Amino acid sequence: MKNKSQFKLFLELFATFFKIGSFTFGGGYAMIPLIEREVVENKKWVTEEEVVDVFAVAQSLPGAVAINSSTFIGYKIAGKKGALVATAGVILPSLLIITVIAMFFSRVQDNPVVSAIFSGIRPAIVGLISVAAVNISKASIIDKVGLFLAIAAVVLVAVFDVQAIFVILAGAAVGLFIYYLLPLKAAKILDSGGHKD
Repeated sequence: MKNKSQFKLFLELFATFFKIGSFTFGGGYAMIPLIEREVVENKKWVTEEEVVDVFAVAQSLPGAVAINSSTFIGYKIAGKKGALVATAGVILPSLLIITVIAMFFSRVQDNPVVSAIFSGIRPAIVGLISVAAVNISKASIIDKVGLFLAIAAVVLVAVFDVQAIFVILAGAAVGLFIYYLLPLKAAKILDSGGHKD
């Protein structure tokens, strides 16, 4: 009976991430809104605050944010096997689709119809990424310090071309600084963010 319920969970994990991988265009960041909707709202596998933490960890590690996120969430739900199943689910659609496209794209890439399709897809992808940014900001920016860090991160990356990993490490350093040197402020931020023990 336990094996049957575990198999059902693995199947659900695979199907969920296969769906995410199949219906999200534009790469990892464009997948964030769909991952959030599926695992937080529909499946309730993680909370909104937890999924923001997942995205933060996924972004700070090498690899695509969508693949890292699926691995992380799969592990949280069903251990190492869950991580493998979720990762396979999110990768497989892209692998199948890109294999088919690679066989035919060189023949049609200069076709005006194909060019027109891609000229419409690109702005839609920007919209999806913008939705992800807005949704994550609602759960992450909870005070003036968070707002300052968000603005500083945008400026450092967009204007000064600072590598994302250094921005993430700087954010972590500010968090540690506040936690150790301003404990009352840290407690207030953690409580506001819903991170209660």
